[in-house]
Amino acid sequence: MRQNIIKKILILPLLLLVFGFAASPIPSEVKLAEEQAHNLWKSEAQFYAPADYNRYLMSLRQAKETLIKEESRFAWFQDYQLAQSEFRDVLQAGYVLQEKILKQKNIKKESTFNQISSLKNRIETLKGLTEMINEGRLARKDLIKAELLLAEATSRYDKKDYVAAEDKIKNLPGLIKVAEDAILPIFKRYADRSHIDKWQKMAQETIADSKNRGVPAIIVNKSNRVLVLYRNGVPFKKYNVGLGRNGSLDKLHAGDNSTPEGEYKVIKKISGSRYHKALLLNYPNEDDRRNFISAKKKGLIPAQARIGGLIEIHGGGKDSMTYGCIALDDNAIDDIFNLVPVGIKVTIVGAVDYDNNLSTAIEGH
Repeated sequence: MRQNIIKKILILPLLLLVFGFAASPIPSEVKLAEEQAHNLWKSEAQFYAPADYNRYLMSLRQAKETLIKEESRFAWFQDYQLAQSEFRDVLQAGYVLQEKILKQKNIKKESTFNQISSLKNRIETLKGLTEMINEGRLARKDLIKAELLLAEATSRYDKKDYVAAEDKIKNLPGLIKVAEDAILPIFKRYADRSHIDKWQKMAQETIADSKNRGVPAIIVNKSNRVLVLYRNGVPFKKYNVGLGRNGSLDKLHAGDNSTPEGEYKVIKKISGSRYHKALLLNYPNEDDRRNFISAKKKGLIPAQARIGGLIEIHGGGKDSMTYGCIALDDNAIDDIFNLVPVGIKVTIVGAVDYDNNLSTAIEGH
């Protein structure tokens, strides 16, 4: 009997030791911190505040290590006050970080929106310019690529993925610059006062000659794609025309598909042309030959290039893109064919006004 009592006395502390001390509860801040960390990751803290986010993760890791260390102790020795304090600090840092992310995200949102708007305007402007000259085709490939990238960036922006949207935008300026380099020099040529002064002088001399000699003359204005037939120095008829594939540029050599600029004459009328009817011009003239030789010496054209010829005013349609000739609708060439004789002057100029279609299109560029 006495032995049983002694055993019970000895076992009681052991039972109290095992079952009498409940483990301390895990601080509620632990779960809150885990949820907070997940939300910060979803908010792309690693992109919007990487340095602060790394410090936050280090503090969270330290708090977890403190918690694990405390959990490994016997229940009656566990004290979570230090861990609780560290998790509270983590939560406080997380709240500050969330505010910073929100602020940075709004900044990124506005910045990305402005970039998308600016790039969209540049693309739309360039698309409009490409429609004004035949050479516009040289820029369209890059503009199509730019439009596709812009559409992807806009889609990411609409989904509030501003980081991905900005990443898509990175290659856009390069594509737009290539497109600009392909066509803006052509437009700037038509804003160059020295070129326009030269063209004005040629046109005025042709009109004066028509008036003084009482003969018809033709002036082709490339900027507005119009052929004007003069009688006695006065405009008599106007016709819309098409130019060469690179018709906005002055012709330098055979195969460049440019429409020549200068003062020419009709040297032959061809009634059985493959393009309905045609007026053959005396290209190349002496100025063209001098320019050709000079360009070769400067290395501006291939050494094996020839000067070319067979430049005509012909039918086939005013919307045609030629190899360098001037194209009209068939009924228009019929009209001109009956009105002009062999030998009349034909002056081809880029523009006759400083404020022409092409110069005004690039104001501000």
